[in-house]
Amino acid sequence: MSHIRLNKLSLHLPIFDADSRLLRQVIFKRRTGGKLSLDGGVVVKALEDITLSIEEGDRVGIVGHNGAGKSTMLRALAGVYAPTSGSIEVEGKISALLSPGLGMDAEDTGFENFINIGVMLGLTVKELQSRKDEIAEFTELGEYLALPVRTYSSGMLLRLAFAAVTIIEPDILLLDEGLGAGDARFAKRAQERSTGLMERAKILVIASHSESIVSDLCNKAMLLEQGRLVAYGDVKSVFEKYNELNADHVGAHFE
Repeated sequence: MSHIRLNKLSLHLPIFDADSRLLRQVIFKRRTGGKLSLDGGVVVKALEDITLSIEEGDRVGIVGHNGAGKSTMLRALAGVYAPTSGSIEVEGKISALLSPGLGMDAEDTGFENFINIGVMLGLTVKELQSRKDEIAEFTELGEYLALPVRTYSSGMLLRLAFAAVTIIEPDILLLDEGLGAGDARFAKRAQERSTGLMERAKILVIASHSESIVSDLCNKAMLLEQGRLVAYGDVKSVFEKYNELNADHVGAHFE
């Protein structure tokens, strides 16, 4: 059975060559985002002491203010970040639609990057090579697939990244709603492809600001605030807590 289990997960990200005097001022002003620590150097406490379980059949929306830790949580679940302490246990094949370019080598060609990502997702080079025409047709990148990705525009990079991470049928789909899908024509094709993946995935985890999207797609939600888990459960109760936090932030702004 596919599952994700977090046990006292913490993720601290050191910031090198930072001006601690300026950051000290930020610490007193900020109300969202991972907490900043100046003990022994500047560190962002992006996620802090999070324990929860996501089981097969769950569709979980990650909500919270900008900087609350939503994208960081997705990256931790995808294995991009290793925990500073605690653990992440994942059972099932993961596909992660996160930042375009994540995990790509700028000097490799588009097709070489596609092969590398596909191999990391568990496919063989032979399988991936047999789908070269399919990828060229879907991305509409044509001869650009033979060029280094450093020559790509952001839209082209997004097309390649999207095609690469949707090449498998995942047990667990991680999706950053803020990823976007480039121009309108490709956005429609990407939406159709991602909708199919979401329907077939055994577990879906999506980061979103939209209550309507989370309500439509998910049966559970987690609320993050300054890298901490504030609430986890049914979507309605989590958004009630989220709206309370929003009201508190507005009230504090006018005090």
